[in-house]
Amino acid sequence: MLVAAMETAPAAMYVFSAAAPEPVWVNARARELGAGRAGLPVVDGTPVADLLEAVLRTGKPSTICGPLGPGGPPTTVMVRPLRVRDASGAMVVVEPEDAATDTSLWPTPPADGVEQAQLSLLPPSLPLLPDLHLSGSYHRASTEQRAGGDWFDTVPLGAGRVALVVGDAVGHGVPAAGAMSRLRGAMRSSALRDAAPAAVLASLDAFAAQMEDVEGASVFYGVLDAGTGELVYAAAGHPPPLVVEPDGATRFLAVPPRPPLGSLPEAATTVTRFVLERGATLVLFSNGAVAGPAPEASDPLDRLAHVAAAVVAAPGALQAEGPAEPAAAIAQGVRNPEGWVDDVAVLVAHRRDDAQEPLQLDLTADPAALPGVRRRLSRWLTALGMGEQDRVGVMVAVGEACANAAEHAYRGSEPGPMSVTARVDVDGVLTVTVRDEGTWRPPDRDPGDRGRGLLIMRQLVDRVVLEEQAKGTTVTLNVRLRRSPETDEERPSASSSATVTVDREGPRPVVRVSGAVDEFGAEQMRIRLLEASHGGTGRVELDLVGVSLFSSAGVRVVLAVARIGRDEGWRLVVHAPEGGITRHVLEISGLGGLVDLR
Repeated sequence: MLVAAMETAPAAMYVFSAAAPEPVWVNARARELGAGRAGLPVVDGTPVADLLEAVLRTGKPSTICGPLGPGGPPTTVMVRPLRVRDASGAMVVVEPEDAATDTSLWPTPPADGVEQAQLSLLPPSLPLLPDLHLSGSYHRASTEQRAGGDWFDTVPLGAGRVALVVGDAVGHGVPAAGAMSRLRGAMRSSALRDAAPAAVLASLDAFAAQMEDVEGASVFYGVLDAGTGELVYAAAGHPPPLVVEPDGATRFLAVPPRPPLGSLPEAATTVTRFVLERGATLVLFSNGAVAGPAPEASDPLDRLAHVAAAVVAAPGALQAEGPAEPAAAIAQGVRNPEGWVDDVAVLVAHRRDDAQEPLQLDLTADPAALPGVRRRLSRWLTALGMGEQDRVGVMVAVGEACANAAEHAYRGSEPGPMSVTARVDVDGVLTVTVRDEGTWRPPDRDPGDRGRGLLIMRQLVDRVVLEEQAKGTTVTLNVRLRRSPETDEERPSASSSATVTVDREGPRPVVRVSGAVDEFGAEQMRIRLLEASHGGTGRVELDLVGVSLFSSAGVRVVLAVARIGRDEGWRLVVHAPEGGITRHVLEISGLGGLVDLR
């Protein structure tokens, strides 16, 4: 997806190898200027080709700013060293200041590919914790077609603790998205080594001092204990977080002044502590949320506080089954009539005051009881905040465990007791236990994985443990819960998830997919394929005729199901149009020997 985004980016992008006279890759804008070294423009009187030669020779990055050609628009050129095909090389980015909005600078209007790059680099999911309701949202600036460097992230640290981070990298376009990605990666690496705010900011400071495009970035970093509500935090050049109290009162937390990352070597970091009480809401935001004039308040911070309080007070806003995610609603609320002045990232952490009780079902191991188990478990999982896609996998796995007990535990005798329990620990790990008091009986055909039901379960959840006891069998299923963050509803359709349905009218189920098979669409496709094939034990076909984008995540799913089918003695049939991009992706991925392409 990132390569696709770079292909359609408004900046001209070239990748050169020192061993070859011509570039090994260029995007659409570079081809319009001229694909070879001779096509590199002159900026501020300096031939970019000369800049490239210097970077290839010295291995040191270089940046120049100035007019593009004689009297052209202000332009930034960045040349960065990199490895290309096991040899030294460089990447060249030529970006006029208004390339994304002024169509006269380029022969044709650019597609908004940079935003897709930004979205692909934001966290694909947030932890789903029993004591916290987390939601995140990113919206691009309305006045530009280029994504900026605003970002958010959450890092589970264990024992109910989670790191909450919001930042803003300098600039916009591909360089800002790249800087954001590097900064987020450095933050995660630092937090997993030592999560203390002072240690993380010191590490990010040192990182930013060595990376020209990261220097000057702002960041807020805090560690929240979901159980006690204690928040320890620090910030570098970032606005203070907002707290909405249970009674609706608002206040901004104290943040001692500190320069942005990398701008002042060895800057001191002051760590502050605050206790977020139950029912209170913490709102982290990037600079874009308070950019521009506030039409209904004397200050943009006042406007943000007013909007956040109204969102939190809305009926159902902070319930798992609520109508809208609070982070997205807050971002929408601070939007000016003409749109967002700057990119906006919002991260919300609401400390629940009503912890959900574990689920306990005691019933008879009879197939007639299974629909009731599914209904009650579905309601319980929905209340946790699980989306439909995740619920389907858990429901199918638990259904298989219950079906095994109903069909095998009391074979040859009257059905006996069966219990189903479900609970979530402080780190958001769901544990479902299905127990009977009968006798374990291996199925007639044992594939080496203790039965078909176990095969299905292990494909749908993170961990399955089978315990055979003197009287009864216990099956324990574990799943780490996550939820998807909100992104701009106006983003290009290519980044939206796919539509996946199962057609059971023919001789075998056909899973039909349309739209963009990104990471989320691939997961939907995986669940439906495993569900339709009963965990890979029965034949199924995959119809990709309506797919508009097929990512590497989709390739991994097809590969996994094809391998299961091979091990089970059947071959996956995949329908993809001859000459189409989906067919091409499947062919170059080496799947031709594992699936039947039609």
